[in-house]
Amino acid sequence: MSESGSNANNQPNEDQINAQKDMLLKQLLSSEARLRLNNVKMVKPELANMVENYLLGLASQGKTPGQITDDQLKQILLSAQQPKKDFKINRI
Repeated sequence: MSESGSNANNQPNEDQINAQKDMLLKQLLSSEARLRLNNVKMVKPELANMVENYLLGLASQGKTPGQITDDQLKQILLSAQQPKKDFKINRI
């Protein structure tokens, strides 16, 4: 029983992981970009998670060009979104 307790203490819980993730994103993103990402998270949480993971991956590889601005985040969001399928209804 003591082993399961020690394993639970050694592994970071979800709250700790989210706190570290938020701290890293605060360092990576400008305040406007952070605000935009939070707004996206309210509407499309899966898109926001995908972009967050992408940004954290870039940071872990050391490929971030300093702090990411709002315009750069817009480009990342546009490239991450799936293209919408347009369809037309022709009436006969």
